[in-house]
Amino acid sequence: MSPEPSEYTARTIKAAAAGWRNDGLTIVFTNGCFDLIHPGHTSYLRQARELGDLLVVGINTDESVTSLKGPGRPILNQAERVEILLSLRWVDAVVPFSEPTPIDLIKAVNPHILVKGGDWPVEKIVGSEFVEASGGRIFSLPFVPGVSTSGIIQRISGSSS
Repeated sequence: MSPEPSEYTARTIKAAAAGWRNDGLTIVFTNGCFDLIHPGHTSYLRQARELGDLLVVGINTDESVTSLKGPGRPILNQAERVEILLSLRWVDAVVPFSEPTPIDLIKAVNPHILVKGGDWPVEKIVGSEFVEASGGRIFSLPFVPGVSTSGIIQRISGSSS
């Protein structure tokens, strides 16, 4: 049985994930900014969750989103993004991280399955070597064309794409 959806820290997720593994649950991990949740995100998260028993989502902190996406981002702050993700039936755990990559978080979770969107080729997915060495699998899920946070921002601001 999946846990009640909850926010974890980098420290608390390690023990939780070990417990889930001991319970025989298949852990799926993904990560991203998840600013302005849109149908591309929900499709991706649903597909990711269908690969296992529970889905752990690493979410970039506000500072790391700004460094990745530029000034004015994120649109929604970390607490808002965490709340929205936890409200989705496919998400079981959310863990904020501020490091440049989620490799430490991936090592703490030690997922059975590592997933990213189709804009990431499998060989470029951070943590893929670690997960494969642990006997896990890597998936690059299909990208939903024409749907992006940047595109939504452009539509709202009245800019053309």
